[in-house]
Amino acid sequence: MTLRLLPLGAAPQARLLLLGRALRALVDGYVAVLLPVYLLALGQSSWQVGLLSTATLLGSALATLAVGAWGHRVDSRRLLLAAALLMAVTGLAFAGLSAFWPLLLVAFVGTLNPSSGDVSVFLPLEHARLAHAAQGEARTVLFARYSVAGALFAAFGALAAALPDWLALHVGVDLLAALRGMFVLYAAVGFAVWLLYRKLPQAHEMAQPPPAPLGPSRRTVVKLAALFSIDAFAGGLVVNTLLALWLFQRFDLPAGVVGLFFFCAGLLATASLLAAPHVARRIGLLNTMVFTHIPSSLFLMLAALAPSAPLALGLLLARAALSQMDVPTRNAYVMAAVTPSERTAAASFTAVPRSLAAALGPTLAGAVLGAGWLPLPLLACGALKIGYDLALLATFRRVRLPD
Repeated sequence: MTLRLLPLGAAPQARLLLLGRALRALVDGYVAVLLPVYLLALGQSSWQVGLLSTATLLGSALATLAVGAWGHRVDSRRLLLAAALLMAVTGLAFAGLSAFWPLLLVAFVGTLNPSSGDVSVFLPLEHARLAHAAQGEARTVLFARYSVAGALFAAFGALAAALPDWLALHVGVDLLAALRGMFVLYAAVGFAVWLLYRKLPQAHEMAQPPPAPLGPSRRTVVKLAALFSIDAFAGGLVVNTLLALWLFQRFDLPAGVVGLFFFCAGLLATASLLAAPHVARRIGLLNTMVFTHIPSSLFLMLAALAPSAPLALGLLLARAALSQMDVPTRNAYVMAAVTPSERTAAASFTAVPRSLAAALGPTLAGAVLGAGWLPLPLLACGALKIGYDLALLATFRRVRLPD
């Protein structure tokens, strides 16, 4: 763990945050694939899969909003510990429930993540601590490694989505029981994250300004949040859970094959995240965000029209090789564009519109998929993302960052 895990000058607490992100991504990776399988096994419909995914994103958005509004009054270490315990409770509740409405309630208040990125309440808390753990270019590298940890371990988690089928076929375990066991594992990882974050220093032990509400940077944050919400709404149409459902319905692929696809996609995303700081050093944070995102959206739109599974999967893998390069650069851009004391609030208030906007997509996409209009969610997602990229470039191309 000490072999160049952190960039030079980064504070030691960053290592704990990277490890916590990796553990959460591991279970998020298979939950995104297995969630539709589990809900369909319980007798739920495609529309209900989408609605439950919407509930997870909406609940995360409201929790993140609360952190942005009042989180500066509470030590972020205590909030991270509370979030880890909530993660453990979420897993146990999903493992023990079967009826849709109780599951919907747990999805709303819990920490499940149906998307390829992190949309939970952990996000603004960890981002604010990471921003204080490094400065300048080292901060971009640190955010890239944070994203790499998420993408890489989510890829291995997606590969683990084949485990319930394997247990059912080769060990004789009931498939539904095996699926419930994966949510128990999710709860165990939540408890492990709680143990890990107990080692984090408290805010008063770190050399950083006390967090404060948005002030001088409010206009910048509002503009960014508005644009990010367009991107997030588009992404909500093809969150991993819905993309897995699309692959199930469009090509009748088994869960193991879909999990293998997400594993390969995660590896490609990991490689692109490692490259992102080097690209940003040459062409800038904003250009990296825009000019890697547009081709990935075109690949997604082509995949929607692909006549065969191999071609569709190939195009989606090409998309995965580019689509995440904007993540560490976007996070670093937000942290650099605001004053140090505003970073927790800025991370929350740029994440909240993303989660709220993304929450609208899964229910809409689930209904569209249920109606048989399979290409539409992917086409709409790609077109909206391209529009977002062009608007972002037009709005901020003349803005110079402090560092």
